[in-house]
Amino acid sequence: MSIHEVFMPALSSTMTEGKIVSWVKSPGDKVEKGETVVVVESDKADMDVETFYEGFLAHIIVEAGETAPVGSAIAFIAETEAEIEQAKSLANSGGAAATTTSSPEPVPATASVATPTLASQNGSNHKEGRLVASPRARKLAKELKVDLTTLQGSGPHGRIVAEDVEALSNKGKQPAPVAPAAPIPTSAPVAPPAPRTPAPTPVAAAVPGQIVPLTTFQNAVVRNMVATISVPVFRVGYTITTDGLDKLYKQIKSKGVTMTALLAKAVAVTLQKHPLLNASYSEQGIVYHSDINISVAVAMDDGGLITPVLQNADAVDIYSLSRTWKSLVERARAKQLQPQEYNSGTFTLSNLGMFGVDKFDAILPPGQGSILAIGASRSQVVATPDGLFAVRQQMQVNITSDHRIIYGAHAAAFLQDLAKLIETNPQSLTL
Repeated sequence: MSIHEVFMPALSSTMTEGKIVSWVKSPGDKVEKGETVVVVESDKADMDVETFYEGFLAHIIVEAGETAPVGSAIAFIAETEAEIEQAKSLANSGGAAATTTSSPEPVPATASVATPTLASQNGSNHKEGRLVASPRARKLAKELKVDLTTLQGSGPHGRIVAEDVEALSNKGKQPAPVAPAAPIPTSAPVAPPAPRTPAPTPVAAAVPGQIVPLTTFQNAVVRNMVATISVPVFRVGYTITTDGLDKLYKQIKSKGVTMTALLAKAVAVTLQKHPLLNASYSEQGIVYHSDINISVAVAMDDGGLITPVLQNADAVDIYSLSRTWKSLVERARAKQLQPQEYNSGTFTLSNLGMFGVDKFDAILPPGQGSILAIGASRSQVVATPDGLFAVRQQMQVNITSDHRIIYGAHAAAFLQDLAKLIETNPQSLTL
């Protein structure tokens, strides 16, 4: 018999602390080995955290909404009901290590760290008997007294989302679309489910004199940006004519192709000729990456910033790449990305052209050699080779590179080839 600590797990390589989104289990509840007990918000995503132990959730140390450093105890699990009070006493006495009645040796921390499992890894809303639902859906279901086991999730990979709970509640808490037992009062009209990906909104309403704490995402951005201060960078700008690319986009847009995927594909194909731009610096030397993984900056609705990664973007066809991008964005905003889906990038794109921005400089992400800032495509009067004037669509791009390994000529040559591809042979992006 024994009492075990559950530690705050490290859910990503950059995570230093985690925030408890919600406890799936309550003190006194029976827990099975491999069962989700808590949902933790890391610096990039919400993850279901499972336990390696079977027993009872005896005591919660870190409540929902609170944060704790990676490796610190957040709860106690007792193997028997009789040990629950002993676990509470241990917590009240400030015990820091798991105790066992059969041995005075503390349980290694690695054995107590729960294993993160993303809901997006599952093909349905149940896996080996485990319910997969978003933290908001679980909280809403508890408030509305909705049985989650009666729901079929509509979220990515079958995950139950808040809208599923709302829809069931609005139908009179019936698992199937049947007539409600009683008329819905006219004083409480049923609202349609909220959109899955709402437009970006301010993080918090500005109140004079108020200090609004940074979110976990925002703190992660702060740490990453501060880490780049010590990197010597330089910037190079270039003007690219996009008439051919715009024409191609109009032709294949109806097939689900996005401009983001087209730009990522163009950059990835160009990086095949310029492996140094896809490399990164290390104290041992230049790291030439075997894959071309394009990170694309996405603003989160709660004020954070995340960079979903289009892996092997040079080798994947444009239609599959677009489908992947759509899925990545949906799961990023639902905080369901797996770590490798946001931390495996080798080159980053930041596109503010959709906001009408003409040009800007982007900050180099830690661990990468370059980031490309893309402005809006605008109509410009230009001189043609035959001495006449014409109107062309042009966009400004600016690359920021790590000057420890990449020099001006390298970046300029990359931009030249990128412009050549977009201007003269955009159709090759569909091959």
